Amino acid sequence: MIVTIDGTSASGKSTTAKEVARKLGFVYIDTGAMYRAVALYCIENRIDIHNRKAVADVSHKIDIRFEFGNDKNHIFLNNKKVTNLIRTEEVGSVASTIATYKYVRRNLVEKQREMGRKENVICEGRDIGTVVFKDADVKIYMDADLIERAQRRQRELERTADLQSVIESLKKRDEQDKMRVESPLKIPEDAVIIDTTHLSIEDEVEKVIEVIRQYEYDKKDERR
Repeated sequence: MIVTIDGTSASGKSTTAKEVARKLGFVYIDTGAMYRAVALYCIENRIDIHNRKAVADVSHKIDIRFEFGNDKNHIFLNNKKVTNLIRTEEVGSVASTIATYKYVRRNLVEKQREMGRKENVICEGRDIGTVVFKDADVKIYMDADLIERAQRRQRELERTADLQSVIESLKKRDEQDKMRVESPLKIPEDAVIIDTTHLSIEDEVEKVIEVIRQYEYDKKDERR
């Protein structure tokens, strides 16, 4: 089964997807971590990150997989656990650069699809249900009031950022996501929309699991 969760920044996608995957025993595909894995490989092997072809070749040849262990989602790069190694500022900066490369994106999308062909997966992002897994079994779109999302993001930053600046940052990100030419953010036609404004993480997880269980029930009903 393939479950996709798309939506706006700070709407609860990542936390919800991870918890649903843990509860149901699904593989959680962390797309951002995949770009970071490519970045880490380039850094460790001194690949020129401005050489788009070289980086694209790396994204094609490396092996990436995910495993849950000790209630945490782990990423492996060529069979080496790199869960913590990819979380440095340097890796994040390089990942942001290479994520704009068309062929890097295409190669990683193909790896994501390959994972979806092998196992039960849940994947979140901004174009997962519209581009990566167009034929996903279950599609979710999550959104929340801008003020609520800004307050959540501020809490993540431990209140080190001014609320108004966070609001402006999210507004800008929303506009960029929705207006970009390559894979813009939009609601998948057959998605279940969940407004998370007044929901706790536990509520969000429960709602997503309810949608998945309903899909499973409907599929069984079709076979009768």
